[in-house]
Amino acid sequence: MKAITLFGISNCDTVRKARKWLAENQIEHTFHDFRKDGLSKTEINHWLERQGWEALFNKRSTSYRALPDEDKTNIDQAKAIELMLEHPTLIKRPVLLTENSVQIGFKAEQYQELFN
Repeated sequence: MKAITLFGISNCDTVRKARKWLAENQIEHTFHDFRKDGLSKTEINHWLERQGWEALFNKRSTSYRALPDEDKTNIDQAKAIELMLEHPTLIKRPVLLTENSVQIGFKAEQYQELFN
């Protein structure tokens, strides 16, 4: 399998679980902390080609609840992208990028299926 990148933030519990699972299963990968390493519109658009913006945009996050009301209204893909670029913690985590897929979130069963 070609390059695998796990995107997230290092202090997120779900990201930690995904990283631990990858390490325990000896899956070589790169970790990209989008809070520290940044995130581009190109990367987000690539993920959205595989997953809809609604799957990537986390309306249940603390970051979303902290947004001003005008940012929470009339959200479409373009507005969601701008908000995710401005506030990367609005992105559901982790995002696992492989040669053929983009997985959002972590479930051990899904990772097991993906890497078998």
